[in-house]
Amino acid sequence: MLSHSQNARISDAISSARADREGTQSLDSDIAVPPVRICDTSRGEQPAHAKDVPNRSSLPNGMRERRANPVGRAATAGVQRETIGGLRLAVLDREQTADFMIEAVYPNRRANRPLYLTSANGEVLSRCSTEPMTDRLFRAADLINADGQPLVMVSKLRSPNPLPERVATTDLFHDVACKAEELGLTFYLFGANEAENKAAIANVRRAYPALKIVGHSHGYLRGDALRAKVDEINALAPDFLWVALGVPYEQAFVDEFISRLGNVGVIKTSGGLFNFLSGSRPRAPRWMQIVGLEWAWRLWLEPRRLFWRYLTTNPHALYLLFNRTRSSSTRD
Repeated sequence: MLSHSQNARISDAISSARADREGTQSLDSDIAVPPVRICDTSRGEQPAHAKDVPNRSSLPNGMRERRANPVGRAATAGVQRETIGGLRLAVLDREQTADFMIEAVYPNRRANRPLYLTSANGEVLSRCSTEPMTDRLFRAADLINADGQPLVMVSKLRSPNPLPERVATTDLFHDVACKAEELGLTFYLFGANEAENKAAIANVRRAYPALKIVGHSHGYLRGDALRAKVDEINALAPDFLWVALGVPYEQAFVDEFISRLGNVGVIKTSGGLFNFLSGSRPRAPRWMQIVGLEWAWRLWLEPRRLFWRYLTTNPHALYLLFNRTRSSSTRD
């Protein structure tokens, strides 16, 4: 957890930066490529399921599990973790997570490679338990937040050091954007289709007119076009790269390309974030979010796509939450 002095430094920096806002040239990305869903592999193939994500031998530049990754361990050593449903999750609230992300890049970058943050909900717990490759991709993250209210609720019942609150990426984005706008830090938004991506960018620019968005691109890229886009992102050197491709494709994207993104400060996987930013998908009512029923709202909106997924993962996730949550509070 960030100390009082660290939080104070961020607040002071924001105050001092308010008079020093500058615009940054943005870059629109309209490369004509086949509409194939990411994630790309070195073979240019589309994985249809987590089991089809390429194996370790085809990912020579992939991330190591955090326990074997000294860079990630050093950069996140001060963050307390608890094992919830089988994954080690950060015991941070939204504000603390946003401050952690800001501190990772301001005033100086904390690591010599991007820090990789992702999020877990019940579906992720279930898939990590049954899909070894998905499990490895998540365990390579430097920090995993709880983006599911049931995880928070069970932690309060089963853990002496419970999760303080749900850290939904849809909310976290705005927390970070507010701070980044004041400090002159930069964003790149990668993912969704072209129309969703452009609509999301337009709404973000209206909400945060001083936020420096150095570039954006849809996620329907593959092969050479995708690798060229990754190199373009690296050349733009954003402080924050938001990758919204869905599980496990966005995690596989990080695993595949993090070695080519050395100029990026923080990579945050973002799931369906751009759909909410664009306005095409409404958030669940606040009361449903609080009681852990946002999944029911999503099921009501997209029954054909989500019914079978939730039918198979929700009961399993509940089992994992009560049987693989343990007291293992640690900062390691």
